[in-house]
Amino acid sequence: MLIFALGASLNAAAAPLEQTAVFAGGCFWGVDAVFKHVKGVTDVVSGYAGGDAATAHYEQVGTGDTGHAESVRIRFNPAQVSYQQLLQVFFSVAHDPTQLNRQGPDVGSQYRSVIFYGSAEQQKIARSYIEQLTAARTFPAPIVTQVVPLKAFYPAEDYHQNYLALHPNQPYIVFNDKPKLERLYRQFPALYQ
Repeated sequence: MLIFALGASLNAAAAPLEQTAVFAGGCFWGVDAVFKHVKGVTDVVSGYAGGDAATAHYEQVGTGDTGHAESVRIRFNPAQVSYQQLLQVFFSVAHDPTQLNRQGPDVGSQYRSVIFYGSAEQQKIARSYIEQLTAARTFPAPIVTQVVPLKAFYPAEDYHQNYLALHPNQPYIVFNDKPKLERLYRQFPALYQ
């Protein structure tokens, strides 16, 4: 039994560690739905980042005065999907990184484009990728995505979690968010699940 237990712990140690990414790109409902359909993503939670715990509530964040952005926390297996691939999905499918303090019909600093990095490596990868996109003139306007350290992430209220799956026919979802899933499938078929 001891040999089996040692073997099991060695296999667990060899398994890739789960990593976390936190992105903000407009209303968290659509960003959440996109990343829930990416292979290698093990968990997505809608929430708030950029402000304090005391103001991490939907009604307060909605004022645009809390410092928070509607965000998603993505847990992923780096053996199946890389942080770089998540950034590619974020920039090309999940939102428009050229819109300052807005996404589509949603306006305010709580809808800004942000990469909240959790390590120096994530910061370096994110800045490098933005530089590549800028040099290639991928977008018709400048990228306004902020790259800032993640201080804390606060999960949103339960009724915001998994919103697209629970409300697939809601007009906002049909018009703004379902097209993102279609783009994900077309642009990244190998990553789509």
